[in-house]
Amino acid sequence: MSTPIIELAGLTKRFVQKVDIAGRIANLLGATIRETVVQAVTEVDLAVGEGEVLGLVGESGCGKSTLGRMVAGILEPSAGEIRFRGTAVARLGKQQHKDYALGVQMIFQDPYASLNPRRRVSDIVGEAPVAHGIVRRDERAHYVAGLLQQVGLDPAYARRFPHQFSGGQRQRIGIARALAVRPQFLVCDEAVAALDVSIQAQVLNLFIDLRQRLGLTILFVSHNLAVVEHISDRVAIMYLGRIVEIAATDELFRRAAHPYTQALLAEVPTLDTRRREYKPIVGELPSPLAPPPGCPFHPRCPHVMPRCRVERPLLREKTPGHWSACHLD
Repeated sequence: MSTPIIELAGLTKRFVQKVDIAGRIANLLGATIRETVVQAVTEVDLAVGEGEVLGLVGESGCGKSTLGRMVAGILEPSAGEIRFRGTAVARLGKQQHKDYALGVQMIFQDPYASLNPRRRVSDIVGEAPVAHGIVRRDERAHYVAGLLQQVGLDPAYARRFPHQFSGGQRQRIGIARALAVRPQFLVCDEAVAALDVSIQAQVLNLFIDLRQRLGLTILFVSHNLAVVEHISDRVAIMYLGRIVEIAATDELFRRAAHPYTQALLAEVPTLDTRRREYKPIVGELPSPLAPPPGCPFHPRCPHVMPRCRVERPLLREKTPGHWSACHLD
């Protein structure tokens, strides 16, 4: 098997809010205010092969966006490492690090908030490739026009501002901006969640087309299993900062092994006309400020055993290519 383009080993992210001045004064007067630690991502091991689309799925607040931002270099890991083509990012040389920074690009959920409202599309898309020497300044207009055509926009729109576009068009501008530096790997963070359903389909088909034409590798972060099923080769399920199941898309949708994955799949809307009784997952997602001991899903699991409350299950390969972190066989 070839070396993965991106590999995560024990990747962990903690957000620490230290005690402020008021808290320190209160402590001097007898209070017991301590720093707050949010365990957003915990010891994630994951590999994304060249040319594949890996879907990353989980509830809001499970840490999937934080994981994507670490892969894209926006956030620094608290522990563990990210490897780019087999080499830890922390050990990359200057030129290699630049290749990584340009080679991994992120597409954000809100296409309006991620675009500078004071800049024209020609500047938003064309600034980075000129700054990094990918194209000359006198070639920028032609290069931007080609990128806009590639994502399904009229090159004449290059003189417009973001507020003059619809949500779907703004997301296409964000995609063009990411493609402008010729990346090898895209992190799509809920890239279609803010769009209408019909526009979602268009943007998803655009991702599929770009993957085929440009040979892109994609980490597709979403809470929507139906969307992930449409675009992904493999799916990783995340719960409370940990990966609890990984499998090929067809395998996971046919034979989910983890109770959390099974519960998510049971709630996916279908065209089946037979009456269904929807049973939401019991309870709320535990706080990352105080994650439960043992299996993180045990407070909500219908199959919980005494062992689950004290011993955290590790990811084990149930069948070839199908991994699950559950004590159930």
